[in-house]
Amino acid sequence: MVRDEGQASEVEALGIDPVVADLTREDEVREAVEGCDAAVFAAGSGGDDVWGVDRDGAVNLVDACEDAGADRFVMLSAIGADTPEAGPDALEEYLEAKSEADDYLRESDLTYTVVRPGELTNEPGTGRVRTGADLDATSGDIPRPDVAAVLVETLGAEATHGETFELLSGEVPIAEAVADPFGE
Repeated sequence: MVRDEGQASEVEALGIDPVVADLTREDEVREAVEGCDAAVFAAGSGGDDVWGVDRDGAVNLVDACEDAGADRFVMLSAIGADTPEAGPDALEEYLEAKSEADDYLRESDLTYTVVRPGELTNEPGTGRVRTGADLDATSGDIPRPDVAAVLVETLGAEATHGETFELLSGEVPIAEAVADPFGE
């Protein structure tokens, strides 16, 4: 699902059939997820509408997936969403919105995973990450392509069902890290 027609061609180039919908409109989201068995929430407001997109858009997608009979849901969140007040003042509202969306998903009937990356970069992906329950966000960042690869890998990883894990660049291959996100 993309929010405007201009993004649809980029998605088509990846071999994916795009659906154009606005996450803030419940009716469009419900129509977009008809027939889906899984969803990955990776939308972001860019700081412009954290409550409308990062929280309410996620809630709309969770509700639509439940109503459509989907089972699997992977939420892209953020390191610090568990303690928004402890983060930088400039990110507090964003982290609060992410926290509320994460909590809403956890209370749903969906088989969920919450992935909380650190600061995103536009660097090329490395295919290697660090995962865990309580990573130090100040100790690193992560390229967007690696986050995307982790989200896709997480869809099929039973070890992540019902879990929340944090994510930074590291030395462990993505498939290995996702198969055991807490290094146990």
